[in-house]
Amino acid sequence: MSIVENLAWVRERMEIACRRCGRNLEEVRLVAVSKTKPAAAIEEAAAAGQNLFGESYVQEFIDKEKEVRAAVAWHFVGALQTNKVKYLAGKVAMIHSVDRLHLAEELSRQWGKIGQSVEILIQVNLGREATKAGAAEEEVEALARAVAFLPHLKIRGLMALPPYCDDAEDVRPFFRELRRLAGYLTTLSIPGVEMKELSMGMTHDFEPAIEEGATLIRVGTAIFGERH
Repeated sequence: MSIVENLAWVRERMEIACRRCGRNLEEVRLVAVSKTKPAAAIEEAAAAGQNLFGESYVQEFIDKEKEVRAAVAWHFVGALQTNKVKYLAGKVAMIHSVDRLHLAEELSRQWGKIGQSVEILIQVNLGREATKAGAAEEEVEALARAVAFLPHLKIRGLMALPPYCDDAEDVRPFFRELRRLAGYLTTLSIPGVEMKELSMGMTHDFEPAIEEGATLIRVGTAIFGERH
């Protein structure tokens, strides 16, 4: 199937999932994860009405961002090293993967240099997997409180990359836990901290993610095909 057909299929599944749980489709944004895919594939998706793309590798993003002529918005969804932050400043609308104060400080510093602010999500390692980035659940409140003081960041919610399960239903408890954690942080009323975004769900499990409250789903393979 073509990218256009794949996008239509994903959107249809999104719509059905929303209908199942009584949500409005407008509440869920599709981030087309285009890492390792050429600029031409992004242009093709943009021509089909997709305007939000997620990248995971800084150097690859820098190259592609120059090539893509379509008016698209970029989110950075991958693990981020502090020494690479300067290359993203002013170019991405949201960073999904903030998991430590040092990284947040550098983001604020670099966006401050250009007199702008960037929206961020705190990444939570719900499965406590050593191979994955993300703050431990019990660290999230303290991290949110510390990051809230940084002048050029806007905390908008949480992101998780739960353990992979063959059955997407087995991932549901992790999505539910992220929503619970966001709800808890909301009750704290920390100045400058909003929990309006939950970035969770990928190609094989975005439907249960939507049913559990995802506002951003990160879908790559179902749109662009397998990565090589």
